[in-house]
Amino acid sequence: MPGFYSGLERLFEIIAKQIDETVPAGETWHKELLLQMTCEQPGIRPGVVSKDNAVLLDEFRRFRHLVRNVYTMNLVPEKIRRLISILPNLWPKVRAELTAFAEFSEDLGAV
Repeated sequence: MPGFYSGLERLFEIIAKQIDETVPAGETWHKELLLQMTCEQPGIRPGVVSKDNAVLLDEFRRFRHLVRNVYTMNLVPEKIRRLISILPNLWPKVRAELTAFAEFSEDLGAV
């Protein structure tokens, strides 16, 4: 599951660098990047993911942080079960948002 969010975050970084031309910095840059992806950049791009989906994605971001920075013996099984239960419904929604954003980007390239 940490790989799920890591993959999305790599996409978000590319969007931030190449389209927004600004990437958050500092200790909270991971969270700020996710928030940046929910916001429309007027005249540049629409939001990449909805705020509702970002709330759920933030749970995966926090889990990834926990796995990277804490011993795995400290993981709480109930929290892992929750993430596993969220993923089947969340992924199709996020995939649809990413597809819509890709189509927007393609349309920009065609102009």
